[in-house]
Amino acid sequence: MAAFEKPKALTDAPFHYCPGCTHGIAHRLVAEAIDELGIQGKTIGIAPVGCAVFAYNYFNCDMQEASHGRAPAVATGIKRALPDRVVFSYQGDGDLASIGAAEIVSAAARGEKITVIFINNAIYGMTGGQMAPTTLLGQKTTTSPYGRNQDIQGYPIRMVEMLSQLDGVAYAERVSMHNYPNVLKAKKAVKKAFETQLAGKGFAIVELLSSCPTNWGKSPVEALKFIEEEMIPQYPLGVYKEV
Repeated sequence: MAAFEKPKALTDAPFHYCPGCTHGIAHRLVAEAIDELGIQGKTIGIAPVGCAVFAYNYFNCDMQEASHGRAPAVATGIKRALPDRVVFSYQGDGDLASIGAAEIVSAAARGEKITVIFINNAIYGMTGGQMAPTTLLGQKTTTSPYGRNQDIQGYPIRMVEMLSQLDGVAYAERVSMHNYPNVLKAKKAVKKAFETQLAGKGFAIVELLSSCPTNWGKSPVEALKFIEEEMIPQYPLGVYKEV
C-alpha cells in the first residue's frame, strides 16, 4: 500500500494554478475530507469565478459553475432541492467578499446547511492583481499602487469574524496553508465543516489563508513567509464559532 495517494475525489486533470499557489493544497484537503467521510457519491460542489473557475475539472463529484459571487445562492438552491446531498461552495476573496458579499451574508443569516471553502489570498488573482476587500493595509496592488490606505480604500474585511456573529452560522474557522503543521490543522477544519453539514447544524465556513506569488510579486517561499508574517497578524487563526 502506498503511503501517499491521490484522493479519489480528485480527477487526474493537472492543476492550472501558478507555481507556489496554494489552491492546489486546498483542493486536496477538500478531496481528502470527501474521501474520509465517504460522501463522494452524494457531494455537489459549486465552482466560482476567479482563479478556481475551473474547479469542476478537478473534483471527482458533481459540480456546478456559478456566476461571479453567486455560489452561495446556487448552493442554497441545490441543497434545498436535494437536501440529502452534501453541497459545498469553493470561493476566493474577490468572489465571496466583494461581488458576492450579499449572497454569503444572506446564506449565513438563513443558516443554510452548506459548507463554504473560502480562499483568502488578499488580492484579485485571475484578473491581474487588483485590490480586494481582504487586501492588507499598506499592501500594493495594481489598483492601490501606493499601498492600501484606510482613508482612501477603507479597511480589510474580516469575513469569518463578521459571519460568526450571525445566528445561522454553526461553524466558522480561519486556518492557513503556509507550512505543514498548519496544513494539517486546515485539513481538520475542512473536514469539520463537512461534518457540520452532515449533522444538519447549519451554515459552515472555513477561511484558508492562501498565497499568490504571481500577483504579490514574490517567490513561492517569500509568499509563504508573507502569509505568516503579514497576513496572520491581520487575520488571526482560530475557531470563531462552533455550535
